[in-house]
Amino acid sequence: MRPTRFRKSWEIPASAVTSERAYYNRRSFLKSLVGLGMVASIMPITGCNSPDSKIALEKTLDLPKLKFTTNQAFTKVDRPLTDRYLAGSYNNFYEFGGNKNIWQPAQNLPTDNWKVEVTGLVKYPRTYDIDDLKKQFPLEERIYRFRCVEAWSMVLPWIGFPMKALIGAVEPTAKAKFVRFTSFYNQQITKGPSVVFGALPWPYTEGLRIEEMANELAFFALGIYGRDLPKQHGAPLRMVLPWKYGFKGGKSIVKIEFLERQPATFWHTLNAREYDFEANVNPAKPHPRWSQAEEKFIGSGPDFSWEIRETLPYNGYGEYVASLYI
Repeated sequence: MRPTRFRKSWEIPASAVTSERAYYNRRSFLKSLVGLGMVASIMPITGCNSPDSKIALEKTLDLPKLKFTTNQAFTKVDRPLTDRYLAGSYNNFYEFGGNKNIWQPAQNLPTDNWKVEVTGLVKYPRTYDIDDLKKQFPLEERIYRFRCVEAWSMVLPWIGFPMKALIGAVEPTAKAKFVRFTSFYNQQITKGPSVVFGALPWPYTEGLRIEEMANELAFFALGIYGRDLPKQHGAPLRMVLPWKYGFKGGKSIVKIEFLERQPATFWHTLNAREYDFEANVNPAKPHPRWSQAEEKFIGSGPDFSWEIRETLPYNGYGEYVASLYI
C-alpha cells in the first residue's frame, strides 16, 4: 500500500485535483475553450474567500430541512464526509460554465413549480411536481462515495428515494430496455461555456439500461446534508449512481423516458472514446489521457484537507452491481 500523502489549506492547490492541462484535455474537442483565461477547475472556492462571498454561499446551502429516515445499509464509508461548504462551492454543472466555481451562476436556475414528466414505454405515464415526489416516495438518507472521471472524489449524504420505486409506480412495458433522463435547458439561462454555445448537444441527457435503474444503489436525490438540494448540486431532482463516474449523474431532471433503444447522451455524443455509455468506475481502465488508478479525495474535514487514495472497482460497490456487467 502506498503511503497516504496529506496537505491542508483553505483553497485546494493545483495538485489536489485534476491538473489544468488534464481539465482542458478532457474537453479538447471544444478547442475554443483553450486560451480564454477561464478560471480553471482547480480553483474551487476563489469566489468565496471574502466574508461577503462566504455568507452568500451559506445562503445557497441553508435551505429548508427535510424529513427523512436514514438507510442503515448506507451509513458507513471508509472516509469522512466532505465538508458541505466545500461540496457546495466545488461543482461540475456544465450548463452554467466550464469550471468548478459555478455556485453563483447556478442560482439563476428557476426551480419554482418544477415538473418532472415520466413517459415512454410505461403503463402509467405521469407528470410529477416535487411535492408529489416527496409525498409518494418516502425519503431516506444514503451516504455514498462520489467519483469524478477527472480523478477526484468526495463522500456525500444524499436524501431521496431509490429509482426502482419510480419504476414500480409507472410500470414499464416489456419493450422498455433503456431510460433517458433530460435536464432543464433554457438558452437564456443554461448557456454553458459561452464560447461554444450552440456547438453542444443541449439539453443535457443521460441514460441507463433499465436493469441499472432498477439496481438497489440507483437513487434520485432531492436533498443533501439534511436539507433541500441546492441549485449548484442539481436542484430540485438529480441522478445519483455511486458506482459510475459523476458525469452520469444528470442534474435538474425534467423528463424521464422509458425507451426500447439506447439513447444518445451528452458526453458520449461529444466523445464516445473518452465517455462511454456505461461509465463504470474502473481503476484498471485508464482514461485516454490519464490514469484512473488513484483519486484525490477532497474535503476530509473543515480545513478542507485532501488525500490520495486508490480507486476501487465500481467505486467500492461491486457487491451490488458487478453482476450487471457479466
